[in-house]
Amino acid sequence: MVKRFMVWTYWEGEPPLVHEGPTESIYGIEGYFMQEVEKGNTSFSASHPDEAHVFFLPISVSNIVSRLYRPLVTYARDLLVTTVNNYTHLISHKHPFWNRTNGADHLLLSCHDWAPDISKENPDKQLYKNIIRALCNANKSEQFNPSKDVSIPEINLRASESSHPRQGQHPQNRSVLAFFAGGIHGSIRETLIQTWKGKDKQLQVYEQLPPNLNYLEMMERSKFCLCPSGFEVASPRTVEAIYAGCVPVIIADAYEPPFSDVLDWSKFSVRIPSEKIWELKKVLQSVEEGKYLRMQRRVIQVQRHFEVNRPAKAYDVFHMILHSVWLRRINISSIRA
Repeated sequence: MVKRFMVWTYWEGEPPLVHEGPTESIYGIEGYFMQEVEKGNTSFSASHPDEAHVFFLPISVSNIVSRLYRPLVTYARDLLVTTVNNYTHLISHKHPFWNRTNGADHLLLSCHDWAPDISKENPDKQLYKNIIRALCNANKSEQFNPSKDVSIPEINLRASESSHPRQGQHPQNRSVLAFFAGGIHGSIRETLIQTWKGKDKQLQVYEQLPPNLNYLEMMERSKFCLCPSGFEVASPRTVEAIYAGCVPVIIADAYEPPFSDVLDWSKFSVRIPSEKIWELKKVLQSVEEGKYLRMQRRVIQVQRHFEVNRPAKAYDVFHMILHSVWLRRINISSIRA
């Protein structure tokens, strides 16, 4: 892939809705990816569209929502759909590339919760039928299709800074069985907090972390870090856990974890369906010590695949996203019906 894969970015459109995305917050992966592809000095940037394997639509769903959405007037998302539609129609009428594959070799990337609505609520149901969608909100119950769509990690980024993991405490010094701190944000978190908040010293679950405790330090001295879904399936805590050398416990339904084509999540994380939250302690205690140590060691091994580097480096999150896109590109036929 590194020697062959080329991405062409359309240059039509103006910031901030196109060619500019957030580079910080949980939506920061959107602007980060856009910068890495568009700056042109990465080996993956095509100098001419005829060289390209994939055509990137540099649309910022996050910026469209923040600039155009008017929650005090309407909750409708028509402006989001219309804005992206207009851009896509411009591209398809100006260039031949969309029409020759019905969009199957085109890429749209966003971490915003509303990104799936572009295709889900679109009045032209066929327009985005084939496009490769790289989404944090990788919910298989909401039309996320792992055979053509790409699940990307939700990472809470700081602007213009690289994001690197730390190994945290040695496994033998991790005295907390499991840890979570966060507000009620969706039914799964509500159930988790109602079931375990203040109920067990080994499962330290907080709705609000006490001032004498440090969030990152708690993750670094916990064996397992609870990563429940919020209103959407993805959680930045999954990557935070990996950064802290803590085995993620993914509490989500119909969620496709990032990079599942090449990473076997069963080797370094625990999956618990939402209806089993009440069994959480029993499940985690049943993980025998040898298996836990292997899982924790693998968490350290996969850390590099979730690193955010500026500029990007081999095997980091940017390369992993492109690799996932590459796998879907080589598996599509020249034209999808």
